[in-house]
Amino acid sequence: MNATLNLLIADDEPSLPVLLKEFFRKEFNSTHVPDGDSCLHHITHVSVPDVIILDLNMPGLDGLQTVKRIRENPEWNNIAIVMLSATENSTARIECLKAGADDFITKPFNPEEIRVRIRAILRRILEVNHPWLKKSAA
Repeated sequence: MNATLNLLIADDEPSLPVLLKEFFRKEFNSTHVPDGDSCLHHITHVSVPDVIILDLNMPGLDGLQTVKRIRENPEWNNIAIVMLSATENSTARIECLKAGADDFITKPFNPEEIRVRIRAILRRILEVNHPWLKKSAA
């Protein structure tokens, strides 16, 4: 089994995906898409990622609607979805979690916090002995 996982970052702000791709470059093959429609297209026609970092507020299909569409497909239930948003609105966070997001992190954030949260989610989804989990335990 490959130790490198696939990360899809859906965010309309171009600087954040650059930061995240660099931060996770040793652990993930990262791809950036600018919105929810592109995220769904990528999952359907390019490849199914292990993890999606999804911005809540994007033009077109927003993060909440994207999560709902992803979770409608049972084949995509093992995709870990972490929502990001600058909103402090607890109602929005609750809606995203109810729709199927695995976690919700508010901006600004510490990238190490995202790494730890993703690792916790993947521990539940992946095989316990997956090489990525062993490698990132340190």
